This record gives sequence, structure tokens and C-alpha cells, in this order.
Amino acid sequence: MTDNNAFPADLLQLQERLHRAHAEHRAYLDGLPWSVVPLTGWVRGERFSHQGDVLDSRGWSDEQKETVDRMWAQIRELSIAVVGHPHWKSVPLDALIESRRQLKRQAHPVDVAKAA
Repeated sequence: MTDNNAFPADLLQLQERLHRAHAEHRAYLDGLPWSVVPLTGWVRGERFSHQGDVLDSRGWSDEQKETVDRMWAQIRELSIAVVGHPHWKSVPLDALIESRRQLKRQAHPVDVAKAA
């Protein structure tokens, strides 16, 4: 198992930025219509729904689609930077998975309200 202090500061910062990017992405998606394209909703009983009636979706605007794409691109870039960080070359293969789990736990996700 990796010592808590063994992670380089830049790797911890990258992981925290990745957590933040995921949290911001989820929060943004929560505010969007349920369908990317305009679709008619339904009432419970017409189709299966755990949540009851589903209202019509106006779909996403081009700006919203671009924002989601930009957020995903940032998440991908940060993920690649974390996974490709030179630190992982110094971690024994049999300890790699646990070390990555520990990094995620140590660089806790931040509250989106605090991230702004």
C-alpha cells in the first residue's frame, strides 16, 4: 500500500481537478432536459417509469451540447494526465490498483458550490 504522503503534489492536484470536473459535469447535466433531442413525454402507465409522469423534453440547445462536449473533453484530458503521470512507473504492479484507489480517496471530490 502506498504511503499517504507518497503522491506528488501535481498528481494530487490533477486528481482533485478531475473530481471537480466530474462534479461540475454531473451538476450541469442535472439542469438539462432529460433528452438531448426534443421528445414527447408520457404518463405513468403508457410506458414504464419509476418516477411517474415524464414531461416533454425540449432537447438541448447547441450551446448546451457544446458545453457538455467541452466538459467531457476536459474530463478525458485530466483522466489521461492522471493515468499517464510518471509517478505510476515507481509503483509496483501488484500495488498499482490500491495505490490509485488511495489517490482518489486522498484527493476527495470537492463541492461544486465551493469549486466555483
